Amino acid sequence: MSILDMFRLDNKVAIVTGASSGLGVNFATAFAEAGADVVIAARRADRLEMTAEMVRDIGGRVLPVVTDVADPESCRAMVDAAMETFGHVDVLVNNAGIGTAHPATRETPEQFRSVIDLNLNGAYWCAQACGRVMNPGSSIVNIASILGITTAGLPQAAYSSSKSALLGLSRDLAQQWGARKGIRVNALAPGFFRSEMTDQYSAEYVESLQPRLVLGRMGDATELAAAAVWLASPAGGYVTGQTIVVDGGVTIT
Repeated sequence: MSILDMFRLDNKVAIVTGASSGLGVNFATAFAEAGADVVIAARRADRLEMTAEMVRDIGGRVLPVVTDVADPESCRAMVDAAMETFGHVDVLVNNAGIGTAHPATRETPEQFRSVIDLNLNGAYWCAQACGRVMNPGSSIVNIASILGITTAGLPQAAYSSSKSALLGLSRDLAQQWGARKGIRVNALAPGFFRSEMTDQYSAEYVESLQPRLVLGRMGDATELAAAAVWLASPAGGYVTGQTIVVDGGVTIT
């Protein structure tokens, strides 16, 4: 296998959650470009179909599945649909998530729990469902955040907590499933990429980030998607239990 072939995902099936918008769309199309059949999951059926059309335009096979990752039964149904259509699951990109910015003294229990339930618990339910059917050589990529490692001047206790916990979950699953199941599990920690979530930031806040951006710019979503493809492909075959930071240098400032 040549070096470039090691980055291919031909004959693989990849599930991408949170694929109705933002970075999830880029993950779905990137995996299709790398040769994978793609199962795209999210709660918004209409937006999922838009992503599905983009994958079809690339020439990829795609299965949209309306899924609420906070519901374990919905995650199991998503994996069942993937198995029924394609016969196997080789990659899971745990991308579904939400962010909030509530001051800690005013955040309600419901607000805090909703973030943890989707960002952390949802990733676990999806990994659990996939881990039961994945074959040796499979890969799980958990989309964390640099806010699980550092701070960014916003009141994001729930989001930061969920992403920090996702790093620990990735390490534990990598240890549990490495030798026994042959499944690699890693976390990808993005910095500031333009997406539906970051579009909510004020111009003043974005400007305040500039001194921390060692490369002098926000990231392009294709750069993050390329890192996910690497982690999921044979090119990343000896990488497991790691947090790969893709942040333009924010965490070294």
